[in-house]
Amino acid sequence: MRIAIAGATGAVGRHVADVVQERGHTAVDLSRSAGVDLLDLSAVDRAVTGAGAVIDVSSIATTAGSAAERFFGAATANLLTAGAARGVAHHVALSIVNIDRAPSGYYAGKVVQEHLVEEGAVPWSILRATQFHEFAAQMLERGHLGPFRAVPIMRTQPVAAREVAERLVDIAVSDARGRATDLAGPREEDLVDVARRYARVMRIRGPILPVPLPGAMGTAMRTGALLPNPDADRAPTTFTAWLQAHHSSR
Repeated sequence: MRIAIAGATGAVGRHVADVVQERGHTAVDLSRSAGVDLLDLSAVDRAVTGAGAVIDVSSIATTAGSAAERFFGAATANLLTAGAARGVAHHVALSIVNIDRAPSGYYAGKVVQEHLVEEGAVPWSILRATQFHEFAAQMLERGHLGPFRAVPIMRTQPVAAREVAERLVDIAVSDARGRATDLAGPREEDLVDVARRYARVMRIRGPILPVPLPGAMGTAMRTGALLPNPDADRAPTTFTAWLQAHHSSR
């Protein structure tokens, strides 16, 4: 099967591309590095031609709700329009666990994405996952302020991006199922703690400051509203195991 991957060079997308190829399918890269701008309908239309499924793991580096809504609205509309025109049989989108409990900022864009997929003409599946193990590194980078690094206070249950990719490919090669069972990591973690553990292994210097984010999003992060529900599937790899496997040689 030809499987088109929107965001194939990202944190999850590169794993999706690997899993697709390992399982004997053909991965089609829908990313700017491959000459495909998701905001260009004609480019998306050409790229999805002949694809049996689309896996959308695209993202945008923003915390502004308006920017996230514009990107996910336009990119998703183009993927669905092209998919319907080219006979794509299955559209699979990656989303985030419990985004409807804090539909602001980046999450506001994911809410728009989910609604468009659910209302679109292409048979669909949506997999909601928790934050990835790589999330701590992303927060350290984004919160770099002079000698300090500010990390949001958050209860999280991180999951390995590779395991999310495997689940996405499992879904893509099967029949559309609507909302798939949520996927989370095996245990709850404190984001500031895992960021400090990552920083020690990576020899990142400077104080790491816990920051309570304002608004509904900050409240949801601190109270555990974004943790998985009891019926979510649990992937096996802990943050500790992931850190040892990927960064222990430093």
